[in-house]
Amino acid sequence: MSFVAQLWLPVLVSAVLVFVLSAAAHMVLPWHKGEWGRIADQEKVQAALGGLAPGLYAFPAAPDQRQQMSKEWMERWAKGPSGWLTVAAPAPINMGKNLGLSFLVFLGVSFVVAYVAAHGLRPAPHYRAVFRLVGTVGFLAYAVGPIFHSIWYSRPWRAYAADVLDALIFGLAMAGVFGWLWPR
Repeated sequence: MSFVAQLWLPVLVSAVLVFVLSAAAHMVLPWHKGEWGRIADQEKVQAALGGLAPGLYAFPAAPDQRQQMSKEWMERWAKGPSGWLTVAAPAPINMGKNLGLSFLVFLGVSFVVAYVAAHGLRPAPHYRAVFRLVGTVGFLAYAVGPIFHSIWYSRPWRAYAADVLDALIFGLAMAGVFGWLWPR
């Protein structure tokens, strides 16, 4: 854990920078706009789903998971509508909590990237070596996870492409911060 004593500043600064860039990507920049569709009869949908506990749901879904791949359930799935649904707790969105948890994730990613870089680079590395390693690991950390939502849960590939663009920006930002603040 001696790397923490040496790399705490780039860890913290890169987490703050990625936090700000993430907010900008979702509130200001155009590539996340239009990711979420709107349901015309929202009141009817809310009434139909009333009483569901918060959680993840698939529909149509067989009562027993072993039956899900049977001809009957495969036909129901193909007929549609079919999909996956996330039901949130009935309360206002807690932006403070969500932003705080997001920052903790960015901090955690920066910490792990610092760990990899501290153990993967020679003493007194050149700026480009730090940039290359940190940028690659940072990009991977942010880009790989969301792809499974497009593969398995029909999340539009355009939304994943926006995540990859975010990941590239986040990785480059982390790389620049670590390269600049790396102890010499």
